[in-house]
Amino acid sequence: MNASAGPPAEPHRLPRVTSFRTRRSTLSGGQQGTWDRLWPKLGMQARDEDSQPITDLDTEAWFGRSAPLVLEIGSGTGTSTLEMAKAEPHIDVIAVEVYRKGLAQLLSAIDREGVTNIRMIRGDGVDVLEHMIGSNTLTGVRVFFPDPWPKARHHKRRLLQPATVALIADRLREGGVLHAATDHMGYAEHIAEVGDAEPLLRRVSTSDDLPISLERPVTKYQRKALAGTEVAELVWEKRL
Repeated sequence: MNASAGPPAEPHRLPRVTSFRTRRSTLSGGQQGTWDRLWPKLGMQARDEDSQPITDLDTEAWFGRSAPLVLEIGSGTGTSTLEMAKAEPHIDVIAVEVYRKGLAQLLSAIDREGVTNIRMIRGDGVDVLEHMIGSNTLTGVRVFFPDPWPKARHHKRRLLQPATVALIADRLREGGVLHAATDHMGYAEHIAEVGDAEPLLRRVSTSDDLPISLERPVTKYQRKALAGTEVAELVWEKRL
């Protein structure tokens, strides 16, 4: 499976509104050592030193095998990424995250637990979808707890807008799955409306037989901060 198959989307076809906030972080000595040792093999930037998008992504070469491919946008510290990848060793997972600290924590966990089916890209998820992933390539896309940007004037910053969902749908294989989760009910309604309006997708139940697991682990963040808060799980399948 070569994710560079097919022509890349036109540059700047989507609104270039970032879905993240700038954050500074420093790695611990151990994290920096692991980063120096493993990042060249397991990670890459979405853009080069001249801020040009990377377009030559060969996933078979990167993972060393041909397998179903899942893209997780906004993997954070990688708790869900790691556990779901361990539960599905037959699936290859690319975790996309802006913050180096989160990627370093995931990289350390991968090293500690000997997980072999995760790779990482540092950058914007739309950039990755637009330039690095070909049409009809992905078996799944996961977007867990994206920033809800709750103020009305900031809604345009939300990641899951019609253009982005259309791009995700194009990159999914037939039968591929978009799985989104949010604890912000206003954003859940927005995501549901956008997903249901995308003609290439159809809403499915979490109990349906799908090519990837929907069993998302409960993270420490959820246990502490989301106690008693409803989490919406929104799932679509690309029409056959």
